[in-house]
Amino acid sequence: MADALGRLFDVSIGFVPVNLATAGGAARRISLANYGGVTFVFVASAVGTTDDPTPKLQQYTAYTGGTTADLAIMDVIYRKSETLLDGDEAWTKTTQTAATIMTAVAGEAEKENIYVIEVEADQLSDGYTHVSLELPDIGSDAKLGTCIALLRDLKVQRTPANMPNPLNPGAANV
Repeated sequence: MADALGRLFDVSIGFVPVNLATAGGAARRISLANYGGVTFVFVASAVGTTDDPTPKLQQYTAYTGGTTADLAIMDVIYRKSETLLDGDEAWTKTTQTAATIMTAVAGEAEKENIYVIEVEADQLSDGYTHVSLELPDIGSDAKLGTCIALLRDLKVQRTPANMPNPLNPGAANV
């Protein structure tokens, strides 16, 4: 069995490429009902300013509507940052006191970035089933960014065509 998709992980969009200075990264709600956790991968371009990206975690009780709350568990991210990411960068572990927003990333605006942020399903508060990573509006300069959600620790393995919708597991994948 060679297909890792459906056996080891699933992939969803956190948010599509966007200018983080005009609207920020409007996150999609990722359901963790069928997964043990999610690894968010945020990638951004470089700009010559001090408008650093500050990832933010939210949790929800439903795919739409419901209750929204901050998810104040972000204490570690792994990141690669360089003026031009070319594959020779080492991962840097960045830590802070657990919070909703990662603020320990100063000096990142001028660099291209890859951030990896992990959330375990059991870190959500009781009654909360969905999580998102968003990037609030960074300021005035055009820094492009996107977020991919790698859902892992699948509770049921399926062929990719038969996997549940990772945003709304009760809906068909269309």
